[in-house]
Amino acid sequence: MEKSLKLYVLLAATLSSFLTPFMGSSINLALPVIGREFQIDAILQTWIPTAYLLAAAMFAVPFGRLSEIKGMKKIFVYGNIIFFISSLLSALSPNAIYLIIFRLLQGIGSAMMFVTGLAILTRVYPPMERGKVIGINTAAVYVGLSLGPVLGGALTHYIGWRSIFFVTLPITLLVIFIISRVREDWADAKGERFDLGGSISYSTFLFLLIYGFSMLPDKTAYMLLIGSILIASLFVWIELNNSSPVFNLRLFKNFTFTFSNLAALINYSATFGVSLLLSYYLQYIKGLTPNITGFILVTQPVLMALVAPLAGRASDKFDPQKLAGLGMAVISAALFTLTFINASTPVSMIFISLIILGVGFGLFSSPNTNAIMSSVERKYFGIASATVSTMRLIGQSFSIGIVTLIFAVILGRVRIIPANYHLLLKSTHVSFSIFAILCFIGIFAAIARRKE
Repeated sequence: MEKSLKLYVLLAATLSSFLTPFMGSSINLALPVIGREFQIDAILQTWIPTAYLLAAAMFAVPFGRLSEIKGMKKIFVYGNIIFFISSLLSALSPNAIYLIIFRLLQGIGSAMMFVTGLAILTRVYPPMERGKVIGINTAAVYVGLSLGPVLGGALTHYIGWRSIFFVTLPITLLVIFIISRVREDWADAKGERFDLGGSISYSTFLFLLIYGFSMLPDKTAYMLLIGSILIASLFVWIELNNSSPVFNLRLFKNFTFTFSNLAALINYSATFGVSLLLSYYLQYIKGLTPNITGFILVTQPVLMALVAPLAGRASDKFDPQKLAGLGMAVISAALFTLTFINASTPVSMIFISLIILGVGFGLFSSPNTNAIMSSVERKYFGIASATVSTMRLIGQSFSIGIVTLIFAVILGRVRIIPANYHLLLKSTHVSFSIFAILCFIGIFAAIARRKE
């Protein structure tokens, strides 16, 4: 039964890990089509992906804790059911407001899925096999990111954007069927009280933080960010004075847990905006079509998907922190080469840089996640998994916020036309320089360890 249990859990967690990034990258490509159909402006259009990102970030930690109390399998199954229902409703949305509401619901379901999926994997597989399965799980994320633009673009073009939501339904049903064959529920904190006050303050803090970053450099953004700091202070006070906190802040006394999470935050902050910058560069500066641009950019996640399982397996035998540090160094080098791109830079150089980036991502992600999950006790797997997901979501928001702020300062609120291409290039150079410096700092966070 143990072998079949491992297989069922690996299949269910891997399929659900594919679904969420696939949905995100697919729907982003369909936004212009959705905007035309519903006749909405650009601001409302951006809320279609933002609502999902916000909900996923806000509910990751509360559901991570709830899974430890009520059972990881239970929360995972309910998450898939919510994802299924919200995907169906999204496909049937009569207007943009309904779609945004259903995307919010889908984000909640996704949070329940990805925080428990990784935790269950870590719970079922012993330490000597953990890196291998985390590598496979990470590869599934990258496959989702890779197929999203290509398959999502084809579905949108030939069938319509609603088909992106419909195509996830049978996969979600398959996940529910597979995990229903597992009897264990893994509730290591059963009977403990759920921290409602901490959950509300945590979710509010993240809402203000992510929404504030999305509005930079508007003056309202700074008010929201100040509000997020105040609510975060309240959250810390609540958690430190709670016998059953939603987020055990004392986990951050664990040196490896703290710095490996910091490395993940830095990594996503320095890399999520890369595809946006290169998409603009390839289409505006180099004059390539969206289709060709998509095929060039897909190089990076494909390499991630190939390298991540190998790096995960290697992290079972070698020091995962050193492997993660090596990956961060490779990413830093690739970002440094991109600071020199100009109008005459051959596309082949972009292609090579993306290959190096993909290898670096693959080397970093699986070992760093293995280091985090292996640094805590079993009863904290749910919250550790949620922390990994939260670092990713906050980092992605920071990355887009950095790019938005630089564009606003250098380029300004103007249309991108040939007369402004030199400012677009300058913004790109500054962004890549900041990203490269962040990743260089991240090397030391990835390999940091307390001397015994």
